[in-house]
Amino acid sequence: MSQWARTAFGATTCLAMSASLASAQQPAPRPPIAVSGVVYAQYLYQLKDTASDLNNFDVTRAYVNVIGKFAGGLGTRVTADIYRNADNSLAYRLKYAYFGYTPPRSALTFKLGGIHTPWLDWEEALWDYRMQGQMALERGGYMSSSDFGAGVDGTWKHDLVNMQVGVYNGENYNKAPGDKRKDVMGRASVRALATDDASGVGGLRLTVYGQSGKPTGGGIRQRVIGMASYKSGMVTLAAEYARTWDRSDAPAAPAVPDATTIRGQVLSFFGVVNLPDSRAALIGRVDVTDPDRTVAGDRQTRFIAGVSYQLNRNLRLLADVDDVAFEGAGVIAPALYATRTLGLFQAQFTF
Repeated sequence: MSQWARTAFGATTCLAMSASLASAQQPAPRPPIAVSGVVYAQYLYQLKDTASDLNNFDVTRAYVNVIGKFAGGLGTRVTADIYRNADNSLAYRLKYAYFGYTPPRSALTFKLGGIHTPWLDWEEALWDYRMQGQMALERGGYMSSSDFGAGVDGTWKHDLVNMQVGVYNGENYNKAPGDKRKDVMGRASVRALATDDASGVGGLRLTVYGQSGKPTGGGIRQRVIGMASYKSGMVTLAAEYARTWDRSDAPAAPAVPDATTIRGQVLSFFGVVNLPDSRAALIGRVDVTDPDRTVAGDRQTRFIAGVSYQLNRNLRLLADVDDVAFEGAGVIAPALYATRTLGLFQAQFTF
């Protein structure tokens, strides 16, 4: 090999090694697909009820998320919901399955598929303790956190204003789609005062929600909600008032049509105090549900109080008491159901 050839070969080898070293030092690009999950586990002790001393361990819910973020403002999500079935076995169903598109420099994101409904996902982010149980309106059967439809999310000036509107089947993600009738749902939230929490639920906020539609077979399904809330790094406070109107003209058998429109009412007050220089927090909530304002004795009042501890970023523990008082216990329920009190030790872990 000539001197010139040896020199050229050496230079080429050095360049190749340098390129290989530089490539090795660069971090690998983030994959467009991420898998995550959340699990709610608990131990329950029935402190007061007709079946006294009932106690058990359970996994009340588990979610597995597959989330994709792609170039051009395209995002996707598929979420499997593992839940306790009516026969006490565990089953799974599709909770979210949608694509979202955010145009360049746009404040709006357009979504289609099995998507979030406007109210519950937002309220759960404010409360931040879904591990304890459902929010008042979901417990009462008035709405679900997911449904099949098309919607638009919007946020302006770093969440000074955010909103979500959509058109949905109205029968929720855990039921079969109904007939041609659809529900329109919308929420708007305005931050009146900033705090150290700059998220979409942070600060002193005024939030409203409206829903109008008809159930399968015809009738009325309407909800109106107003909420005032305050959230900072230390304190969360919220007061919510909801009115509901329901009538089913042709329900599936064996249910019978409603003769009149049922007018309900729900109030919910909740708060969280994160103790200074600690991973512990105090939580409290009061839900008052009146399924029919024209009927006496059907109101239910739920009291929730507990202490949580954030062990690390993936594991939160909660010890709480959940007490339900039935206004008409002597009329619509056995006397021993005047109060039902549960002691709970719960855990939320994410991956």
